[in-house]
Amino acid sequence: MSLKGQIRDDMKTAMKAGDKDRLKTVRLIITAIKQIEIDQRVELDDAAVLDVLNKMVKQRRDSVSQFQAGGRDDLAAIETEEIAVIEQYLPAAMSDAELDELIGKAIAETGAESIRDMGKVMGKAKVMAEGRADMGAVGTKVKSILGQNQA
Repeated sequence: MSLKGQIRDDMKTAMKAGDKDRLKTVRLIITAIKQIEIDQRVELDDAAVLDVLNKMVKQRRDSVSQFQAGGRDDLAAIETEEIAVIEQYLPAAMSDAELDELIGKAIAETGAESIRDMGKVMGKAKVMAEGRADMGAVGTKVKSILGQNQA
């Protein structure tokens, strides 16, 4: 079953179970997916759906930090609950060891030698990570590794 199909089934399950909070978040996911499909006039595959989910999580994490800074812990808690539901559809995150191995492979495959080659490494790493890693963290690690190679 596709990821979109699983999300639709989970919406039906949440409706039957009367789980209003989960239902609200699943409906937000479906709406975001449909909006992109309508805007771009395409049918999203699982990889594109994962991109949508990753963006949703990133937006909510930003919102949580802003709400906490503004003293709105009630709104931060709602966003945190939504993150938990959305993350259930994402593949398991990579461990630090797996991430280091992936970065090593990306550097080796691209032949990167200095920080100037960071774009090539990041492009390769993004494909290899397939939504299982925070690309900001990957970028930081790549920068430190390539920066060491320069010294």
